Amino acid sequence: MNGFLNILKPPGMTSAAVVGYVRRMTGEKRVGHAGTLDPEAAGVLLIMIGRAARLFDYLVDKEKTYVAECAFGAATDTQDATGKIIATGENYPDFSAVQEAAKHLVGDIEQRPSIFSAIKQDGKSLYERARDGENVEAPVRIVHVESIELHEETPDHGVRMTIRCGRGTYIRSICDDLGKLTGCPAHMRFLLRAQSGVFTLDSAMTMEEAAAYQAQGTLQSHLLPLDYGIQHMPRADAPEWLRRQVCNGVKLPAKKLPGVLALPEGQVTRVYLRDEFWGMAAREGEFLVWKCLLPPEKEENNANHP
Repeated sequence: MNGFLNILKPPGMTSAAVVGYVRRMTGEKRVGHAGTLDPEAAGVLLIMIGRAARLFDYLVDKEKTYVAECAFGAATDTQDATGKIIATGENYPDFSAVQEAAKHLVGDIEQRPSIFSAIKQDGKSLYERARDGENVEAPVRIVHVESIELHEETPDHGVRMTIRCGRGTYIRSICDDLGKLTGCPAHMRFLLRAQSGVFTLDSAMTMEEAAAYQAQGTLQSHLLPLDYGIQHMPRADAPEWLRRQVCNGVKLPAKKLPGVLALPEGQVTRVYLRDEFWGMAAREGEFLVWKCLLPPEKEENNANHP
């Protein structure tokens, strides 16, 4: 079984637990996920099954969209509603003040996430270090926030907003920063990931739906194809007479593939043969050199994988 499963992760479950569920459900050992969601968050969680995991590096930099609720009046050590309250205040900002503060959190910004995060130091996550009693501090990182759109005020001094951002951005840290900028402690009360690259809520399925398809023997037909999430990358079409070289993972002469010589040196491209996706290769001088060979399943036994 190979492909992408766009899961609508429920709140109260870790991303790793979803991977374990899919692994047990399908019997497939090669299962992973792209882009961790906090346990209490819901929304799009991209599950990679089988050979889809080899395309991870070409997916992770895509833009993400979140719907979040920021609650003013208390800050927590986790920056969300699950943590211990570390500061309180009643100087609640009005909607316009939050809008003005949000302007300072757009673009390339410095962000210091909570120590209760999955960021790793020396191979160990910060939350594991904190749980073990170590004195740790999350590093300041540069992340990109494309936009913050505030929608409405919500009960109990909250604001609902949509955030579009790049990889590594912590939405709960944005809520914490909004509190600091407005002078009233704040934390994230709700989080929904609505988009991760080209994967959206519209194409997501619940875990129950995935299990039902698996029970019917139709889950493979509901998986998104291997090249679904990499359509933003250049495409190269190999002629049929190069089939043997393609199957054997041999470097291909760039001048024989239309448009490849015009690609920048080192550019990675999708490679197709008779309109079927075969994997990823990079232009190196006058050749196209394979990075990962992913032959169609009907051809897999005849291919040599670099």
